[in-house]
Amino acid sequence: MIRKATLLFALLAFTVVATAPGAAATKTAKASRQNISLSISSMSPQPATSRADVIKFTGTLRNNGSTPMNGLSVRLRYSPQKFPDRATMAAYESDPAALPPNVSPTSRFDVQALAAGAQVTWEFIATPAQLTYPAVPSFGVYPVAVEVSQFNVAITPAQRTYVTYAPPTVPKLPRNKLAIALPVIDQPHRATDNPLFLDDKLSQSVTGKGRLADLARIAQAAPKNVSWFVEPGLLDDLTAMSKAKYQVKTKDGVQDRPASAEATSWLTTMGTALAASPVFAVPYADPDVAALAHQGLDAQPGKAIALGKQKLASLLRREVKTNVNWPPAGVLDADALDLLSVSTDKVDKVLLNPTNLPPQPPVPFTPDAAATLDSVNGPVTALMADAGLSKLFEPAAGTSTLLSTQRFIAETAMIAAEPGQTSPRSIVIAPSRRWDPNPKLVTELMKTATKLPWLKLTPIDSLKPTRLAVPRAGLTYTDQDRKDELTGKYLTPVKEVTSEAQLTSLITESKAPSAFDAAVLRLTSSAWRNNTRVGRSAYKLVNAAVTAQIDMIKITGSGPNRTRTLAGSSGVIPISVKNELGVPIALHIDVTSNNPELLQVNFPPKQEPMTIGPRQSGMVQVPMNAAPGTSGDATVTVQLKTADGQPYGEPQRLTIRTTGYTGIASVIVGAALTVMLAAVVTRVLRRRSERKLARAAKTRESESV
Repeated sequence: MIRKATLLFALLAFTVVATAPGAAATKTAKASRQNISLSISSMSPQPATSRADVIKFTGTLRNNGSTPMNGLSVRLRYSPQKFPDRATMAAYESDPAALPPNVSPTSRFDVQALAAGAQVTWEFIATPAQLTYPAVPSFGVYPVAVEVSQFNVAITPAQRTYVTYAPPTVPKLPRNKLAIALPVIDQPHRATDNPLFLDDKLSQSVTGKGRLADLARIAQAAPKNVSWFVEPGLLDDLTAMSKAKYQVKTKDGVQDRPASAEATSWLTTMGTALAASPVFAVPYADPDVAALAHQGLDAQPGKAIALGKQKLASLLRREVKTNVNWPPAGVLDADALDLLSVSTDKVDKVLLNPTNLPPQPPVPFTPDAAATLDSVNGPVTALMADAGLSKLFEPAAGTSTLLSTQRFIAETAMIAAEPGQTSPRSIVIAPSRRWDPNPKLVTELMKTATKLPWLKLTPIDSLKPTRLAVPRAGLTYTDQDRKDELTGKYLTPVKEVTSEAQLTSLITESKAPSAFDAAVLRLTSSAWRNNTRVGRSAYKLVNAAVTAQIDMIKITGSGPNRTRTLAGSSGVIPISVKNELGVPIALHIDVTSNNPELLQVNFPPKQEPMTIGPRQSGMVQVPMNAAPGTSGDATVTVQLKTADGQPYGEPQRLTIRTTGYTGIASVIVGAALTVMLAAVVTRVLRRRSERKLARAAKTRESESV
C-alpha cells in the first residue's frame, strides 16, 4: 500500500510539473497575442518558376506592450499539398483553424529580445525544394502562413498567403482574357439644369482623399486596356460647379459657392487619363431600368442612353460607346433587357452579377464569363463578373495590399490550371458600381494583371461567347431584387411629371428635345433606391420648374370674375393666348360648351395648328349661338392642345353672358313697333291735311283782294 501511494504521489507530482509550464505558456501566449503585431511587407519573386527559386519574405514585428518580450520567432508554416480548387482556397481564407500543418525549421527569424514599443524588420527565405514541393514540377498554388511564436508556442494569428508555383508546363497554359471594368458612378447632385445643388458632397469628393479624387488617381495609373463605365450626369454636375458660381440647398435656405477649381482640375485629369482607354457611357443619371420597365416608363431608358452618349462625348471631347450596359446591382430581368435591346443606340452586351445568370447545373470550375441571352431585338451577350476576383478590388478596410495581390495571383493561376481547359476563357472583374476604392491596392492589382503569363488584359466589349460557354439557368430575378427597385409609390408622381415635361417640347414649333429631359432622368436614378428622401426633394424642384414653364403659355382674360358678353343671340367671342417663351409655339384651341342647352359653340378643330411667335399673343374668334328664347350666363371650357392633340396645361373656364330676347319680349317689341308705325303714318297724314288747308285759305284771301 505504501509503495502504491508513493507511486501515485509521484505520478501526480509529475503531472503538475509537466502541466504547469504548459498552462503558464498558454497564459503568456494569450497576454502576448494582444501586444504583438505582425505584418508581411514583401514576397518575391512571385510566382516562383523553379524548385531552386529563392523566395524572400520580409515584414515587421512590433511590441505594442509596456514590457520587453523575449524568445520571439517569426516562422513560416507550409504544406506540400497544392490546392485542388478555388473553393478550397476560399475555405482556407475563412476558417481560422485551416493552417498549413508544417513549420519550417529553416525559414524563420529569431528575436531574442524586443523592448516595449520597439519594432524590428524581419526576413527569411524559402525555396520550393525546402517546402517539399513535388520533384516533378507541378503548376499550382500552395498555402503558406507567417506567425510569431514565443518559446516555440504560437502567440499571434497567422498571416495567411500563397506561393504560386509556376514552372514551365507542356502544353503551355492557355492565356485567359481578362477584362477589368471600373465604374465612375455617383448620385445626381442637382434636380434641374440650374446651378442649384441638393448638397455639397461633390466638392469634398474631388479633393484630398475623396472618393472621386481616388478614382482620378487610379485612372492616371491604369493600363490602357482597362474599361471605364462613366456616368455622364456626374461630369455634367461637376462642369456646372466649375464654370461659375453655384448654390447649395441647405436646411436654412440656399448658400452661394464660388466656381470650383477642384472640379475643373478633376475633369481635366480624367479627360487626359481616359483619352486612350475604352470608355462606355452609363445611361444618363444611371436610371433604375428594371423599375422603369415595371412601372410603365418604357421610353426613359432609351432617352437616358442617347443623352448619356451625347453628354459624355461632349464633355470628354472624344467618342464613347453605349453598347455595353451595366445595370444597377448588376441584375436585370427579361423586361429590362428588352428595353435596353430596343434602344436607338442598341445595347448588345450586359455586365451582370453572376447570381443573375448562374450555371445550370452548377459546375466545379470557373465558367467562361460570356453567355448569350435572347431579347425581343435579337441575341444579347451577357458578361458575368467573377465574384471572388471582383471582391479583391474592393476589400474591407485595412486589408493588406500585398496579401490581396498574392491572392489575385493565386486565384488567376488556379483558373488557368483548372482541369479540362484547352483554350482561353473570358474573365471579368467588376467591383460594385458606387465603390470607394483604395488607389494603391487597385493600381497594384492592375499592374500585376499585366505581368502574369496566364492573363491577357483586354477591353470588355471584345469578349464574346465561345464553345466554352456553359449552360445557364436564364435570368434569375429574385423577390429581393424586385424589392430593391424604386417603388411604384415613388415613381407614380415621377411618371406624371415626365408626361408634363414632354409637353414643353411638343408645344414648340420645332419639337426640340425637352429642356427637362435630364431633370426627369435624374429622378429615375438608381441612387434613390436607398435614399428616396433626396429623390423626393429633387422631384419637388423639378415639378415646380415644369409647372412654371407650362404656365408661360396661357389664355388671357380667363378666370371666374372675367365675364365675356355675347351681344344678341349669336356672335363671336375672341380668345387670346399669350406665349411668354423665347421660342415659337404651335397649338390647337379646343372650346366646348358646359351648358349646351343655353349656349352652343360652332368651332370645329382646324387641321393646321396656330403658330404664335416668341413673347407674342395669338387670337381666335369663336362663333357662339345662344339658344332661342334664352339669356343669362353660360360657361365654356377652353383647352390648349399640342400639335398632336395632347392637352397642354389645365383647362380654363370662361363665363359667357348672352343678351338674346325671350318669347314675350319679342311680342311686346313687335306691338311697340306697330304702334310706332301707326303713329308715324297718322303724323304724316295730319301734316299733309294741314298743308292742304293752308293753301286753300291763301287762295280765298287772294281772290277777295
